[in-house]
Amino acid sequence: MSSDRVRNAPPGSTGERAVGAAIHDPSAALHGRLLNVSRMATIGEMAAGIAHELNQPLTAIANYAHACERLLARPGADPLELRDALHQITVQTTRAADIIRRLRALARGREAERYPVPVNTLVEELRELISTDAVLHGVELSLELTPRLPDVVVDAGQVQQVILNFVRNSLEALAGARPDATRRVAISTSAAGDGTVELMVCDNGPGLAPELIKRIFDPFFSTKENGTGLGLAISSTIARAHGGSVGYRPNRPAGACFYILLPTQARE
Repeated sequence: MSSDRVRNAPPGSTGERAVGAAIHDPSAALHGRLLNVSRMATIGEMAAGIAHELNQPLTAIANYAHACERLLARPGADPLELRDALHQITVQTTRAADIIRRLRALARGREAERYPVPVNTLVEELRELISTDAVLHGVELSLELTPRLPDVVVDAGQVQQVILNFVRNSLEALAGARPDATRRVAISTSAAGDGTVELMVCDNGPGLAPELIKRIFDPFFSTKENGTGLGLAISSTIARAHGGSVGYRPNRPAGACFYILLPTQARE
């Protein structure tokens, strides 16, 4: 942040409060910067999937618009057919706008804002983005969401960043699997006891060597050649800030499971 922007921040504004917080708590400022780096890196890795997902409604809009042109050029065109095509254009436009809205929500840096939300909703809102990414990686995605779980009081964007980090790890781990093998990623939610819920992402990839498990959530530690080592470390920080924790356990018969435990609203 430049000195001009600091000087020009209105008294009592969000900018001034953020600057003050950064001055008095350097670790908070560092965490904010690392979270932003992790968020943008994840979005960059998902760019192909996002472009593919956005292209679908745009292609549909173009097709329906051409259909309208053909109907209007035809003598005695049926107004009901034209109305249906125009309705589909509206539906697909809304779908494209929703994709952009979700992307902006993921990319936008903002002050933490916590509110009660069903943990399954956090997963469902990411379903399209994650599903498209999985298809592009040749991976079967399944959701195993336990109904009627207690709400969690969280910053939804931050917890969704954890979900994306876990999913990206699984997709990258499966990239080296045998071409003839069925690659799977499963996202599950469940009650974990002691007033917490568990959100877990499992894959059937190679898993982790035992000597790496203790370091997997350390900052800048990565098993990937070009990895930043920030994704899981940031996920751990987010979990702790919400009174929860993250962890790893081997999948059976093969693969890895990463999970986040979050306290429920009743425990708050």
